[in-house]
Amino acid sequence: MSSSSDVLALLQRPLEPTFYPKDDGKVVLEIPDEYLTDRYRPIGDELQKRFTDNVDIRIPVRNVGTPDIAFAQVIDRRASFSLFIEKHRQIAAKLIELFIQQPDVSSLIGVASYCRDRLNVFLFQYALAVAVQHRPDTNSVNLPSILELFPDQFVDPAVFPKLREEGKVVSQANRMVIELPQNFTASDREDEQRLAYFREDIGVNMHHWHWHLVYPTSGPREVIDKDRRGELFFYMHQQIIHRYNVERFCNRLGKVKSMHNFREPIPEAYFPKMVRSSNNRPYASRPKNFTIKDIDRDVEGLKFTITEMEQWRDRIYGAIDAGFIVDASGKRIPLDAKTGIDILSNIIEASDLSLNPKLYGNLHISGHIALAYCHDPENRYLEDYGIMGDVATAQRDPTFYKWHSFIDDVLVRHKDTFDPYTSKDLSFPGVTISSLSVTLNRPKAPQNILLTYWQRAQVDLASGLDFGPDGNVFASFTHLQHAPFVYNFEVQNANSSPVRGNARIFIAPKTDDRNTPLKYSEWRGYVLELDKFVLTLNPGSNRITRRSDQSSVTVAFDRTFRQIKSDKDLPNKADLERFRFCGCGWPDHMLLPKGTPDGMRFDLFVMISNYADEDIGQNIDAADPALCDDSHSFCGLRDQKYPDGRSMGFPFDRKSPSTVQTVQDYVAPYPNMRTTDITIKFTNTVIART
Repeated sequence: MSSSSDVLALLQRPLEPTFYPKDDGKVVLEIPDEYLTDRYRPIGDELQKRFTDNVDIRIPVRNVGTPDIAFAQVIDRRASFSLFIEKHRQIAAKLIELFIQQPDVSSLIGVASYCRDRLNVFLFQYALAVAVQHRPDTNSVNLPSILELFPDQFVDPAVFPKLREEGKVVSQANRMVIELPQNFTASDREDEQRLAYFREDIGVNMHHWHWHLVYPTSGPREVIDKDRRGELFFYMHQQIIHRYNVERFCNRLGKVKSMHNFREPIPEAYFPKMVRSSNNRPYASRPKNFTIKDIDRDVEGLKFTITEMEQWRDRIYGAIDAGFIVDASGKRIPLDAKTGIDILSNIIEASDLSLNPKLYGNLHISGHIALAYCHDPENRYLEDYGIMGDVATAQRDPTFYKWHSFIDDVLVRHKDTFDPYTSKDLSFPGVTISSLSVTLNRPKAPQNILLTYWQRAQVDLASGLDFGPDGNVFASFTHLQHAPFVYNFEVQNANSSPVRGNARIFIAPKTDDRNTPLKYSEWRGYVLELDKFVLTLNPGSNRITRRSDQSSVTVAFDRTFRQIKSDKDLPNKADLERFRFCGCGWPDHMLLPKGTPDGMRFDLFVMISNYADEDIGQNIDAADPALCDDSHSFCGLRDQKYPDGRSMGFPFDRKSPSTVQTVQDYVAPYPNMRTTDITIKFTNTVIART
């Protein structure tokens, strides 16, 4: 009888044959001879004996017949696979459905074992991972991180020969850590390289990949149609753009220029220096001043023009200005304040939930595709897509932020059609925040000064080295980190009974890259959500403390990078639950912007909103680890409604009255809001992670 954890063996070392030993040679899948590929079937007996003699665990794979997978074999096993290519998405959706339809875990393992050596490795991994996350009987499976499976999508390929040599030549006890270079894509003569630590951060890119794993664009309806999915697409990407622009200010660079004009040359070059391990072909580079062009690539089934993209854009503008979209049946659907952003985001992305793809097209994904193939739009040179063509790599490229700034501008245009929030929306009678500060978790630390620095951490990349060494092979990498800190605020409740509130914590810079003070209308375009949590206020004075590592936005460092091979590596079931859906979240080490050596000044904003106005009537057990509520701001709750009745980004998602010129003007009428000045200081030193 197969257990759900046996699925893990199928997800390890994707380019090795299924019968090859897993877990450092301790686990083997015993597959039926009929499931061996043509290459190995004639020598099946010899292989099975050779690879099963000295293993601890044998997982017998049930013969459940040979499923018809011809639909998926049109993508070559070692070719590139992209969720931005419609043909690939449709194939992935059918494969996900095949895996989800299996009646039990044993059947799932049987079908997946047959598929694994016959299908594109990226397609198989993606489809099985999505299915495992959405099947009730595989809830306990801890998905390996994509860094373990495909490290070539995240790190400098120059280190792989060194890792293989270390793993083959040196015994486990004597292996040295191989250092990954922090800056390997450009020199400091290139201004954009100042942001490489953000764009090329492993955790940042893994977040983007994991979010799209939890919220697929295509697939069975029960997999994609999650509560407020479109709005979450909008808000999560908007926060990335806000964060990127604030990091630019920290490095004395101006705001990203949005890509409204599709025909304008792109001044930023990008040379990724990444190689696909599946076929040893490099990701294409893009010299400066490239323009996107009409795409006509038969092999991927891609054909659209820049003119069509402009038509889709203009129709969406027209819908926003008119206040409604027209669905596929010709019916007018209003873009109201509650559901409009969800409808519009699904149309723009465009997911399978788009109400009229024929009219409004495929704007967001087509932009990714046009940028990914700008070097070879007609497949004249048989080139694969560049890094903008993959959710795991797209954030490395400066054009990701130009394109998503445009997408965000379109959706903000819709948000700005609504009247400002009223005092009823924003106030909380009887509740006053009387003091607010932040302090580092260290004795005698001065108030309202936060610190960032470089940290060196290690990651085990052995699982990503197919046909590589047993045991561990560690690489070290350097990333931004912040010193842990605590929010402290005192809240007065003048009501005669306890009340519940939602604490909403944001920061935003006081000035731009030229040190010019930001007006409120600009300032709200850079707010970064740091945390959101429900609290109960007793009558009288309430002292609230909240640690930075409790953030509703972030996922813990250890969950992003820890390597798990099987259930035995986890101390208890609660930890196991947290590693699933719960891997989705902004990386904890990137919670704060970098700041500057002299100290960059920010407004820290806290609002306690009235929970009674935003209660969605969802009774959940906050202690249930399966909910993964620690990063719900960006990722929602597993199998639950988004746990906040307000619009995402509230209270800054709508424009304010013209009388509000500063954030202090905004806060002044509301005692349930408070701001304080904080400073983020960056120290250019590297500290090893302990």
